[in-house]
Amino acid sequence: MNLIEKVKGLFAGKKAAAEAPAFSSSQKKSENIIEIKGITKVFDGVTVLDDLSLGIKRGQFVTLLGPSGCGKTTLLRLIAGFETPTEGEIYIEGVPITSIPPFKRPVNTVFQKYALFPHLNVFKNVAFGLKLRKIADPTAKKGYRKFTSEEIEKKVNRALKLVGLEDYGHRDVNSLSGGQQQRVAIARAIVCEPKVLLLDEPLGALDLKMRKEMQIELKKMHEDLGITFIFVTHDQEEALTMSDMVVVMNDGIIQQIDRPKKIYDEPKNAFVADFIGESNLLSGVMEKDYSIAFLGKTLPCVDKGFEKNEKVDVVIRPEDIVIKEGAGKGHFDGKVLTTVFKGTYYEMIVLASDYEFTVQSQIEYRPGAEVSLEIVPDSIHIMKKILTINKYIGSVTDEGVVSFCGGDFSIPTDGFETGDEVIVYVPFDAVELTDDESDGVICASVTQSIYKGTYYQVQVYTDTDEDFYIDTADEWDMDDRVGIRIDGAKVRLEKYLPEADEEAAE
Repeated sequence: MNLIEKVKGLFAGKKAAAEAPAFSSSQKKSENIIEIKGITKVFDGVTVLDDLSLGIKRGQFVTLLGPSGCGKTTLLRLIAGFETPTEGEIYIEGVPITSIPPFKRPVNTVFQKYALFPHLNVFKNVAFGLKLRKIADPTAKKGYRKFTSEEIEKKVNRALKLVGLEDYGHRDVNSLSGGQQQRVAIARAIVCEPKVLLLDEPLGALDLKMRKEMQIELKKMHEDLGITFIFVTHDQEEALTMSDMVVVMNDGIIQQIDRPKKIYDEPKNAFVADFIGESNLLSGVMEKDYSIAFLGKTLPCVDKGFEKNEKVDVVIRPEDIVIKEGAGKGHFDGKVLTTVFKGTYYEMIVLASDYEFTVQSQIEYRPGAEVSLEIVPDSIHIMKKILTINKYIGSVTDEGVVSFCGGDFSIPTDGFETGDEVIVYVPFDAVELTDDESDGVICASVTQSIYKGTYYQVQVYTDTDEDFYIDTADEWDMDDRVGIRIDGAKVRLEKYLPEADEEAAE
């Protein structure tokens, strides 16, 4: 290719870059501006997002909420175009965008680290994207043109006014406070009038007071702009304060999508109940409709529709427990272990029926006080268990040896032959975790630990990309490296029939 052809190719590339895909408001509008369908993302053999689907409505303030490593930032980066999905497709206004580069997508991103240009003042930082952008103009020679200086000034001043910095255009960005710099970053993102604004933990670098002020500011900006906000955070208070809709994620899977109040009042599973706010989480048995048994007592509740004697999870919020002085005045008698003043209420740990209840009350009861706890029916929320037994596909490799999850375990194989494929059912209490990972048959990392009264339910993620749930008396910390051993006498094997799995999938 000669020099002239190279120059022609360069200009052709610039022209193509200026021509954005047809994200047209004249297209048939669906209720959702973004459709995420079957997205899977794998990094170095580790599945970060697992067959995730989600629809986001126009104009909503949606928060992706979850612990570190749950996949929320990866999902945001996929929408922005900074990452490409391993499988699945993302649509904006009905247009598939997987193969569209970031600068052609109708989205802008605000990062936790503001990424401002230190050599430009506030006005020039906000104007930067406008100066690079080209807009369609049938009267122009090439069918498109750049913004004029007057247009840029008008748009920048409007954006600065929206973020409360209308008089700051001349200021050096390095002279601004953290909150003001974050406002500049938001102004720079909204000045190009994106259809979707992506915010990746934008308040994480601010102090508590400024963070709370910016929560209010962001909510007001959303109302003024009327565009779709997608906000990533691990802070439950932020999510509940600002959002129209909250998407709770864990291990690359959506756990619950609901309005903030419903997420708090009616968590769908133990993970959501434990992650959102303070909660007392126990295991119970739904004896029949409106009747739940836990901690050795049967109490009335408002839930129904469960199987008779179905094992369930029970969540009771600390503020919903009525604490009274003296024994015999409620459902559970106990003793106050600790008391902490939290500003508008006292938070107490009360030992009752071998369970340490967290109780919040405006009345203080000092450590050592004898009290009773009353729990009214509509304060008891019943949830189906996420899982009641671990289930894996394995194979019999020798007499009394079954291979699964990357390890060979000693399990009775009566009735099976070497080479048989089997379904391996491993009860939660059949799994033992070891401090030294080399003492286990396989190795894993702790990803979750939930206190359930007389035991902890621990979730671990193995080095072969499998989850184990364990019931144990021992407390484990997040990211602890552990070994896994299994009591083979408690394991049940079943002949694996691939055609049965296919029929179930259909």
